[in-house]
Amino acid sequence: MERMAQVAVLCIVGAVLGLLMKKNAPETALLLTLAVGAVILLCLLQDAGEILEFLQELTEETAVPQAVFTPLLKTVGIALVAKVGSDLCRDAGESALASLTETAGAICAILAALPLLRSVIKLLLELL
Repeated sequence: MERMAQVAVLCIVGAVLGLLMKKNAPETALLLTLAVGAVILLCLLQDAGEILEFLQELTEETAVPQAVFTPLLKTVGIALVAKVGSDLCRDAGESALASLTETAGAICAILAALPLLRSVIKLLLELL
């Protein structure tokens, strides 16, 4: 909860400053957005370690192999990166690049999930 409040305040301050700067210096406003985003990502990386530790504990305590969680985690990461990247492109007025970023994210997510899909198909074929 505390981390979310920090992120929200930082985003609001960045958005207000960006709006003030956008009129006179749109390039600087975009750089400000990128800087705020980088600071937020650095803050969130601390919490990502805790999530990874939990997933590691989960794989050790259950019969579910880590090979199931890895593609899932990669897919979530790809989705987050694609979303942020496409939003930044839209902010810069590049909607075509934003769409390409989303398409690339979808393709990369499918590629990351392929090992899991192969395992599911193999399991289904063994059941038949």
